[in-house]
Formats: sequence, C-alpha cells, structure tokens
Amino acid sequence: MNHRSVPFWKSFKESHRTIHCISQGPISIDLQKLSIAYSRNTIISGLSCHFEAPALWAIAGPNGAGKSTFLKTLLGLQKSNTGKIIFRGFCPCDVAYLAQQNQLDRRFPLTVGDTIAMGLFREVGIFRRYTKEQREKMQVALEQVGLSSFAKTSLQTLSGGQFQRVLFARLILQNAPVIFLDEPFTGVDGRTIEDLMNLLHLWVKEGRLVIAVLHDLDLVQDHFSQTLLLARHFYKWGLTDHVLSKENMREAVTASRLWEETAGSA
Repeated sequence: MNHRSVPFWKSFKESHRTIHCISQGPISIDLQKLSIAYSRNTIISGLSCHFEAPALWAIAGPNGAGKSTFLKTLLGLQKSNTGKIIFRGFCPCDVAYLAQQNQLDRRFPLTVGDTIAMGLFREVGIFRRYTKEQREKMQVALEQVGLSSFAKTSLQTLSGGQFQRVLFARLILQNAPVIFLDEPFTGVDGRTIEDLMNLLHLWVKEGRLVIAVLHDLDLVQDHFSQTLLLARHFYKWGLTDHVLSKENMREAVTASRLWEETAGSA
C-alpha cells in the first residue's frame, strides 16, 4: 500500500468494518462467510472463496443472482452484513472498475480523449496539464484498443462496441493491479469481444487479477480458467470445467427461483 492510499484507507475502513487490508503478501482477495442483505432480504449468504493474482475469474449465475451486488460489495459501494473481506498486497482504492454500460451516461459533451484521460486522475489530479509522456500513454492506450485516430471524436457518435473500447483504454491508463468488470461484453459485437478478451489475457500475463461478471457461458468456458457460480445462497467456485457442471447449473437456477418465491411471498 503506497502512501497516497493511506488517507483513503483510514476513512474507508471506518465505514466498512467487514473489509480488512494487509499490505504485505501476494495480491489476493479472501472472503470468509460473507453475507449481504438489502433491508430484510439476504442477497448472498455465507460466501467463502479466494481469488489470487495472476488469474482471470468469471462470476456467473442466473439473472438476479447477486453477481453485480457482489462486485459492488468488494468495492465498498454496497456494505456487507457479516463475514470478512480481506485484501492482501493492495488497497481497495487501487482497483479499476468498469460498470455496466447502461449505468453510464454518454450525453455529456466529452471526446474520447477526455474520457480516457480520466484514467490518469490519480497520477495527474485536478486542473493540471498533461505531460508529453502522459499524452503518449493516452495514444498508446487508444492504439491498444483499435481507436488510434479517435481522440477528438465525441462519445455520442460511437457505437456500443467503440464505446466499450474507450472504457478499456481508460482502464489501461489506470494501470491497476486488480480489475473488476461488470458485464463488459453485453451488447458488444464479436470482433470487439475478441479484441478485448486478448487484452484481458495480456493483463493476466502481466500478473494482475481480473474478475468479470458474465452471462455468456460459452465465453466463460473458452477463456476463463476459474469461475465463481453464484445464486443467492448457493455458490460453487474453482476450475471452470468443474464449477459449470450441469448439476451445479441446475442447483443454481433452483436456488435462485426459490429465493425469488420466498422474497416475493415475504
């Protein structure tokens, strides 16, 4: 944990008592009997699992199974009720997060260059000029996602696939050791998915931990070696081939439906 993270962490841990941070050791996230609830409805119960870098993890499960809530809890955007979340080797403020596209507003008059530059915020701060080296970093990031000539293009003119490439360029500039992605490929064309998956594999080769919420099980089985299958109170985690068995998938769907019936009657 570097010195810039310390003030953030001191205030963060006061309001998130279940989250703990250990600065030493390999980059990892350890969950111990984690439970999350909205009002009186328990969303996730007794979840224990372990993520360690370098790795590419998928979070899979039925619709409404708590997958996005799970990511938000790791980020501190949603408080957990009981259990522990232990970050090792990094601070929560060092995580790069990509929310679902439908949660992002493209109506602001921003260019592609303006948007990806936000990835340098911690390095640059507010109202400071970008150095030549930082501008070169931005251009390299655009080239990595196939948008080398788009710096001055308005966000409003981009297709869904192009916009997602822009958001990945911003992630590149954040240069985070841990990356969370919430449904990064929903509504995105096949060519863009292929290009961005190559980027995910590159991040893992660089030693990072990448955790992505996904609905496309074929994509999970083709690219993600490890999976957390989540369905409210039910979960399995480990090697993807073992986790996404027909039996586990049936149990996940059953658990999710049972929770919906119980919550609805309550």
